[in-house]
Amino acid sequence: MCVWISVAVLPLCIFLLVSYAVLPVKWTHRHYLSICFTLGICCMEIAFIIPLGAKPNQCHNAITPNDMYSDLSCAFSGSLLLFGGWMVIMWSFIRTVAFHLQVCWEVVLGPKFMWGAFLCGFGIPGAMITIMLIFTGVSFRFGEICHINVQNGVQDYWAPIMSFAVAALVLQVTTMAYCIHVYVRSLFDNSNNNSSTNNSSGLPSYNASVRTVTARQAYRRIRRVLQLQWRGVALVLIIIGNVFFFAIVFINLDNAVEPNATNMAIAEPWLYCLVILEGDKKACQSKASAIGPSKSTLLAVVILLSLVGIWNFVLYARPSMFAGWLDLFRRSFTRQNEFISTDARKRYEDSKGFEMLTGPGTKTPETFMRSPTPEMASRSPMASPSPTFDRTVQFGRGSEARYVRPSLSFSGPRPPSSSQGGRDWDPQSTFAAAGYRQ
Repeated sequence: MCVWISVAVLPLCIFLLVSYAVLPVKWTHRHYLSICFTLGICCMEIAFIIPLGAKPNQCHNAITPNDMYSDLSCAFSGSLLLFGGWMVIMWSFIRTVAFHLQVCWEVVLGPKFMWGAFLCGFGIPGAMITIMLIFTGVSFRFGEICHINVQNGVQDYWAPIMSFAVAALVLQVTTMAYCIHVYVRSLFDNSNNNSSTNNSSGLPSYNASVRTVTARQAYRRIRRVLQLQWRGVALVLIIIGNVFFFAIVFINLDNAVEPNATNMAIAEPWLYCLVILEGDKKACQSKASAIGPSKSTLLAVVILLSLVGIWNFVLYARPSMFAGWLDLFRRSFTRQNEFISTDARKRYEDSKGFEMLTGPGTKTPETFMRSPTPEMASRSPMASPSPTFDRTVQFGRGSEARYVRPSLSFSGPRPPSSSQGGRDWDPQSTFAAAGYRQ
């Protein structure tokens, strides 16, 4: 079931990534925190889809499951699942740190924070997955999905990932408590302001007005940040809750199958049943229910792990994304059906007279070197209707054009007009200085 959920969720994550890459930022409001978080979810969903195509054999023999050394699909699915889980937790922690710095400390995040986030968001998961594969490994723990082994699993995977989850939860709770504190203080300052305006003088005191302005400014700033980042805050809280649930279930599972005296005493009825019935697992299934978590609990864990991508799509698939894709398709369709207007077509046809072409009625360069005669001017297809012209301009071989000086041309010196002749400039009439001063 979780495999088919991942098959349905992966296209949604790919849609988000393609929208971030293709559409302008005004439609998607993309950010590197959202992009990297979506990449981590894609790794997890691909890990669930790999067994659908590989169809691996879970059992190496009658009592030993396959692991990453005996089955290649197990190595890929287990590695992608653990790496995607680490990426989701790390980028949730980084988003929480960014939100805390912006709200509580008024820090403007710049390139330094971005490169530090990339280093931690990809470097720590890469280093931890290397340590886990070397010292612990993955195997078919339940179903067709490989997971980390019991030996050293808590030290290599669950303890570090839980530490980042707890740190993210503490920062998130601290930030939300600060937001509530600022909101309550703004309400309190508003009440003080109302009481101060009702005094005998009718004017508020200076200290009360300063505190009121400060509280209102802080509240407006925090409200703007919350309006921009409420999706990230909600998604981080969902991820942290899922991680705590996953960790509790898997740690209990590891403790239940650990070979010790307590677990052996719990498993004795099931072992005796297997011995008596010569290994009939179905007949002894009722006695095995007391060992470890129930099947429904494990199935709920796997389903919740697959549904992380749906939460990401619901929170980050803005309606503006669909409007952006509609605008992109509309502009692409309009470009394919562009047409030239009538005025533009006329101008294009008029410009053909300046093309460098030769024909039966064109003149040679030697002809243009001689002064034009009236007969030549009358026979020229581009002769100007005006009898006045200054010179002949050659645009190309076999084409000519007459340059007609416009009547309002100011390109040459002109004598002063009669209305301006003899007029002296009076500096006093314009309130200007009579002479030049150093």
